[in-house]
Amino acid sequence: MKQRLSFLRQIFPHSLGGQLLAMLLLALAVTQGLGLLLLTDERNRAVRAALGLEAAGRAANVVLLLDDAPADLRPSILRAADSPLVRFELGAEPEAPHTSSDADVVLRQIRQILGEPEREVRADVHALAVDPFPTPDGMPEAMRPMHEAMMAGRTDPVEMTLSIRLAGGEWLNVRTMFHRPGLQLSPQALLPLLLMAVAVALVAWWTARRVVGPMRVLSVGADRLGRGLETDPLPITGPAEVRDTTQAFNRMKDRLTRFVNERTHMLAALSHDLRSPLTAMRLRIEMLDETEDSNRLKALVEEMQAMVEATLEFARGVAKAEPTATVDLTSMLTDLVNDVGGDRATLAPIDPLFATIRPHALNRALRNLIDNAVRYGGVAKVTLTQEPGTVIISIADKGPGLPDDQLEAVFEPFMRFESSRSRDTGGVGLGLAIARTIIQAHGGSVLLRNLPDHGLEAVVHLPLGEA
Repeated sequence: MKQRLSFLRQIFPHSLGGQLLAMLLLALAVTQGLGLLLLTDERNRAVRAALGLEAAGRAANVVLLLDDAPADLRPSILRAADSPLVRFELGAEPEAPHTSSDADVVLRQIRQILGEPEREVRADVHALAVDPFPTPDGMPEAMRPMHEAMMAGRTDPVEMTLSIRLAGGEWLNVRTMFHRPGLQLSPQALLPLLLMAVAVALVAWWTARRVVGPMRVLSVGADRLGRGLETDPLPITGPAEVRDTTQAFNRMKDRLTRFVNERTHMLAALSHDLRSPLTAMRLRIEMLDETEDSNRLKALVEEMQAMVEATLEFARGVAKAEPTATVDLTSMLTDLVNDVGGDRATLAPIDPLFATIRPHALNRALRNLIDNAVRYGGVAKVTLTQEPGTVIISIADKGPGLPDDQLEAVFEPFMRFESSRSRDTGGVGLGLAIARTIIQAHGGSVLLRNLPDHGLEAVVHLPLGEA
C-alpha cells in the first residue's frame, strides 16, 4: 500500500495547473462513467421490458388463434410461431409454477390483448446462472446455427415462462430468453466526451494561468525580499484573493524595508556620533602622565574606538546593496585560502563552479570564517561541493570546538570565541555576525557544528540561482 501511495505521489502533478487539470479530468471521468452505468442499466431494463412485452403479445395472439383454429391446425400454428428464442408448446399442465412479481406488466399486456381479465395466466421471470447463453431445450437442429449466431458473446440471460389456459382446458406454455445488451460505443458516442475533455482542459489551463502567474511573481518577489534585494511593487493581477495577497505583500515589503533602513541608519548615526567624544578622550589621555591607570584607560578607549569602527563597518555592509555578478567560487576560495591562511589553510581540488553572488560581500563573509578557523583552530580545511540548486562550503579546523549551547550564540553581535577581551586575540565580536548577515542576504545559511573527532566546522549553504 505504501509503495502504491508513493507511486501515485510521483506521477501526480506537482504544479497547481497540473493538479487542477488532473482533478477536473478525474471528476469528468467519474461522473461520465457513473452516468454511462446508469444509462446502460436503464437501457437494459427498457430492452428487457420491450422483449418481454413483445413475447407476451405474441403469446396472446397465438392463444387467440389456437382457440379459434381446428385441432389439426394447431401444430402448424405452433411451428409458425416458434423462433430461436421463443418456444411454444401445448401441454396438459402449466410449466410456470407461479407468477413472479416481475411479471405484472406482462400479465396485464396478455389480458389486455385477450380481452378476458378472468383468463388464468401464469408468468415466471428468473435469471439463468449459466454462461454462455443456453440453447433452449427441444430446439430444432435447423434453428441452432441461427440461435448461436444471435447469442455469440452475450451474457446475463433471463428466462421467462408463460402458461396460458386455452378455451379447451389445455395450457399454452411459452418459454423465451432475454439477454443483457452489450455495451455499444461508437465514434459518434465518444465525440461529445472528447469535446468535453478538451473544454475542461482549456478551462483548467486558463484558470491555472490566471492564478499561477501572479503566484509565481509573488514567490519570486518574496524570495528577493528575503535576500535583502530591491524589488519593485508587484503588479496587482489575477483573481480577487490573489490581488489581495499581492497588495498585502507590497505593504509588508514597504514596512520591512522602511524599518530595516531606519534601524540601520540609526545605528550608523550613533556610531558616528561616538567618534568625536572618543577622539577627545584619547587626546586628553595622551596629555596625562604615563601611569598604570592612564595606560588601562587608554586601552579601554582604544577598544571602544575599535568597536565603534566595527559597528560602522557592519552598518555600512548591511545598508549597502552591491550589484550581483557571476563569479567562479573555486577561484575566489583559492585566493582567500592563500591570502588568509597561507600554509595553514587548504582547499580540496574542485572544478570551476560559478554562482551569481555579490562578490565583495561574500568574499568578506568567507574571509571572516576562514580567519576564525585559522585563529582559533590552527588550520582551515576548506571544501566546496555542489548539490542540485545549492553550493555547500565547509570550513573545518582542529581547535577545541565550542560547547553546544554556544554554537548559535556566537553569531550574535559582540559575542567572541574567547574571553580574554583582548582585541589582538578576540577582536570585537562582529565577524560571525557580519558573515551570517551577508550569507543570509544571499538566501543562504551558515551553521557551526563540532566534529566527531576534534575541531569545529562552519557549513555554508548558498543557492546557485540569482542572488
